Amino acid sequence: MKSPNNTRLLQPPVNCWRLSHAERLAFLIDGAAYFRAFREAVCQARHSVLILSWDIDTRLRLIRDGEPDAFPEALGDFLYALVRLRRDLRIHILNWDWALLYALERQWMPLYKIQWRRHPRLHFHLDDQYPFGASQHQKVVVIDDQLAFVGGLDLCKNRWDTPDHTPNDARRVNADQEAYRPFHDVQLLVSGEAAADLGALARERWRRATGKTLRAPPKRDDRPWPPSVTPDLADQTVAIARTEAFPDGRETVREVECLYLEAIASAQRFLYIENQYLSSWRIGEALTQRLREPEGPEIVIVLPLKTGDWLEQHTMDVLRSRLLRRLREADHHRRLRVYYPQHQPLGKEYISLHGKLMVVDDFLLLVGSANLSNRSMGFDSECNLAIEALDDRSRQAVMNFRHRLLAEHLGAAPETVAARIADTDSLIGGVESLRGGRRSLEPLEGAVPDLADELLPDREVVDPEKPVTAEQLADRLIPEEERRSVRQQMAPILAILVTLLGLAAAWRWTPLGDWLNATVLVDAIQGLSSHAGAPFFMIAAYLIGGFIAVPVTLLIMVTVLTFGPWPGVGLALVGAELSALATFGIGHGLGRSWVRRFAGRRVNQLSRRLAQRGILTMTALRIVPVAPFTVVNLVAGASHIRFRDFAMGSLLGLIPGTLAIAVFTDQVAATIRQPDLPAFAVLAGVAGGLVVGLWALRRWIRRRGKTSL
Repeated sequence: MKSPNNTRLLQPPVNCWRLSHAERLAFLIDGAAYFRAFREAVCQARHSVLILSWDIDTRLRLIRDGEPDAFPEALGDFLYALVRLRRDLRIHILNWDWALLYALERQWMPLYKIQWRRHPRLHFHLDDQYPFGASQHQKVVVIDDQLAFVGGLDLCKNRWDTPDHTPNDARRVNADQEAYRPFHDVQLLVSGEAAADLGALARERWRRATGKTLRAPPKRDDRPWPPSVTPDLADQTVAIARTEAFPDGRETVREVECLYLEAIASAQRFLYIENQYLSSWRIGEALTQRLREPEGPEIVIVLPLKTGDWLEQHTMDVLRSRLLRRLREADHHRRLRVYYPQHQPLGKEYISLHGKLMVVDDFLLLVGSANLSNRSMGFDSECNLAIEALDDRSRQAVMNFRHRLLAEHLGAAPETVAARIADTDSLIGGVESLRGGRRSLEPLEGAVPDLADELLPDREVVDPEKPVTAEQLADRLIPEEERRSVRQQMAPILAILVTLLGLAAAWRWTPLGDWLNATVLVDAIQGLSSHAGAPFFMIAAYLIGGFIAVPVTLLIMVTVLTFGPWPGVGLALVGAELSALATFGIGHGLGRSWVRRFAGRRVNQLSRRLAQRGILTMTALRIVPVAPFTVVNLVAGASHIRFRDFAMGSLLGLIPGTLAIAVFTDQVAATIRQPDLPAFAVLAGVAGGLVVGLWALRRWIRRRGKTSL
């Protein structure tokens, strides 16, 4: 779509939820400005503070320089003091019920839950109303329906920083007294009707999460505004755009994606983008199409040098690299530049660019929580604001915002940036003329190691735009031929369960119990654990068993019988993992041709999947055994999978099966020692659960074999 700059692009309900009037509006660049404005705004609250967050930390120090106010410094104590002081004030905090993956990065949950339960008018709730695998990523704060903040910044650790991004800034430490890298992000502040509409959005989120309805706060006669903030615009229409996916299967709201696509299509001269991620395939297609046009716009994209720590570098960086490769292949007219912000005094450290914004020419601005990732376009909850400039005043404000951002990155004054862009009549020309100083925008190649690119799964697994079920994940990780082979693995396992149950019943109700005392046998096996060298003998048994293809299930059962359930689980995991690593080494040394002769025709499919998928496939192959334990290890060794990925995936996949076998085996031993009806009932329940699980898995595999996704 191509829209002239004097026509309205923002159209609810197509590409936004509502158009709202903002009495005043301000751009807050970086955490220091936002946290100060937040504190000043909340200090003026009379009736209501609503906070929607992806993460929050009660220990966050909001103000780190300047004159302190009369309230405590830390966020949690600050909010608690306010609600105690003002009898009509109620504070509601709705935080994402976050994934265990982020546990080490966040404040320990019981600490803030205990602290905020101390007062009846300070309410805290974890929001789990989202599809499996998604997140509540909206970052919204609303005060009395009069003021509202929206953007990419949460009230959490490692976010505070100034636009100077000073190296070794003593203020840039978190509550654990750990220094963190410089951090860049943007928040919008609005007042008036726009704030009231964002309040309605927050209250609806609270209702869905808790089942309780919050009333809108009473009207106020005054117009609160944080004193440290100078408004950038007044009497401006803003659009509120959302991404929302629902756990009950309702149609996903994709207003943010629609707005981005139409905004990209509407650009005439310049597209300026800042984002933490760049992996959305639809956004990539839209940018690619504009680059192919002979008279399309210049596109300047500013991204972080690295998207995050190890996990993100091996996932989102890889997806970014693939998309950048496609963009550069389409850039026949040399209108694309991709940069990262560099600050030479930082040395090897880099600025963590976390902003989520786009400026289109001088007439459209988008800021919010949405990354340019597939998740943000259709899976996670997001909230963005957009400004369409329809007069000279608002156009100047949009351009000033873009110039302020570029000035920060280039170490120049905003007026200088504006002059260079005007002189060259080019956004790229203006940036290039100012590059090369201590603060600069450097070209981002975005290349990743070939192996990382080969091993990472498709975007549907790492960066999905819709819920991915366990069945779909397995389909993508395990080929059809291997899924069918699981049925062959189920029969012997089921036979072992039935045999063990039959023997237990025979010992109880037939003469076999008199001929062979089972209790004596079990006690004799368990007595072996008292030998000093028993754990080492057991591990040796796993190593030897791996060499001669003894079923690992049998070894785990013997281990649990000998050492008890919990010591047995630990020893079984150690033994099985060492056996896996040893046979992996043998497979690596022998090579694929020899392993093919041993393992048969499965080796090619297994090797191909292992080379492409890494840790995820190894975990799946342990949980769903598509080939014998030793065969998988040998093929993995002969394939191109990295040793580290094999070791980690193997151990993760062994844990659930080992625990299940341990529970069943321990109950068999208990039943043999005391063969009464309650013991048999428990054993039957445990065995029944396993049998039902195996039956369901077999039925699922048969059904999945008849369909393709």
